[in-house]
Amino acid sequence: MRNPRPLQERRGFYLFDPDKLHQIARLGVGKPHDAMIDAVVEGLEREYGEWIQPQEWIFNCAGGAIGVMKLLHASLSEYLLIFGTAIGTGGFSGRYRVAIHDFMLSGDMWTFTDDNVGEKVITRPGERADLPPERVKSYKLPDGGWMLEYGRGPIPSVLPFGLADATFSMMDGTMLRQTLWTYGKLTVRNLLKGKI
Repeated sequence: MRNPRPLQERRGFYLFDPDKLHQIARLGVGKPHDAMIDAVVEGLEREYGEWIQPQEWIFNCAGGAIGVMKLLHASLSEYLLIFGTAIGTGGFSGRYRVAIHDFMLSGDMWTFTDDNVGEKVITRPGERADLPPERVKSYKLPDGGWMLEYGRGPIPSVLPFGLADATFSMMDGTMLRQTLWTYGKLTVRNLLKGKI
């Protein structure tokens, strides 16, 4: 694993570059599931070193979509995770002050957005979909849809949406605890290293 430049030497406020993440995500395209995940995580570790801290898979339900996620980085200003499902799902993106970038690893993502409700957009493996702050979309991941997802902005502001289904609909205390513990642990760890 390469030793990344210190945080203060990186350009700008944010650690991750969406274009670089897109290149790294492409390393996993066309591989079987486990090899796909390994290729992406290893590529991220080579580029970002200690800032990539892969966690265990956690079930996630947000906006009606059910899948699993593997947090790779969490801080107050950025998150990076792998999200997907073996059997397909769909739901609502949520409306945030955060920019979301999805890089498809396998399967397709079908979407339509609030500014173009009549057009179905299909994002295929190796492609990316960007959702600017304050925009929303409906999305569907057919069977075997997996993506690398990057969020940039005030990350704590997305937590109520991300936890509402587990809290009020599913009433799954384990999912809630695992998500809060994992996000909190990584955020504190990164704060102690100077990453906001």
